[in-house]
Amino acid sequence: MRRTTLAALCLTAVTVAGVAGCLPGEDKADGSPSGQNSGQASGKPAAKVSKGPFDGLTGGEIAERALAATSGASSLRMTGDVPDDESGGTIRIDMALDKRGECAGTMGMNGQGKADLVKTGGTLYMRYDEKFLRAQSEGSSKEETDGVVAMLAGKWTKMAATGADAKDIAGFCDLDTVLADFEDSGSGAGTGAGVTRGGSTTVGGKSAVAVTEKDGKDSYTMYVADAGKPYILRIVSTSTKDPGTIAFSDYDQPVAAQKPAGEVLDLDAMGG
Repeated sequence: MRRTTLAALCLTAVTVAGVAGCLPGEDKADGSPSGQNSGQASGKPAAKVSKGPFDGLTGGEIAERALAATSGASSLRMTGDVPDDESGGTIRIDMALDKRGECAGTMGMNGQGKADLVKTGGTLYMRYDEKFLRAQSEGSSKEETDGVVAMLAGKWTKMAATGADAKDIAGFCDLDTVLADFEDSGSGAGTGAGVTRGGSTTVGGKSAVAVTEKDGKDSYTMYVADAGKPYILRIVSTSTKDPGTIAFSDYDQPVAAQKPAGEVLDLDAMGG
């Protein structure tokens, strides 16, 4: 179960790297030489064009601003469907996390149940439904699977976040860890030749501008908010190896990471 969670969260950095790998240096956003437009070329008066926060910026320059703004967020929420290389299936994640290492959300595999996850302080809490446990127990005997289901289904469990079985997931609950990959991917590698600026659209009810990089048959599109801070709102990868879509929302909002009420099974005390 740990590996599938990591696969989902790591794809965020992979898709961002695809967009940000080529930064400034490509053609201007309107596809015309600098300082020239179709009206000027024909000798006719230039039509009035509404100006926005990205007026005159290239796709690479927009990507740089988006990466900088997103890396500066104190918290955010990630939602999406991404592939799991290990199983060949699809992972669904919905996770809010912050730079204090707090997180709360859910994950599921191929529509086969879900697991709730909360990390607060030094403790990782997880709760699995029966469908999820049975799907993740493939290869075990019926007796073993039934025993796991009887013990864990629908019940909150806890582990020390620094323990061997929890530290990887707990690490990816830390927004600083996730955003470090954003910063690395935006370090300025490449010439920007493959990055293009698209048109305006709406993502989650917010106005956005699309920035796309194509690499052979693969493409990566980043949708960037063009009102307020230029946060990344969505990343779409059509990469054969890592296809998927991740949406970003609830920037700088408190993460509802609270210790579950009621009985909680201590897996560390039970031997993990």
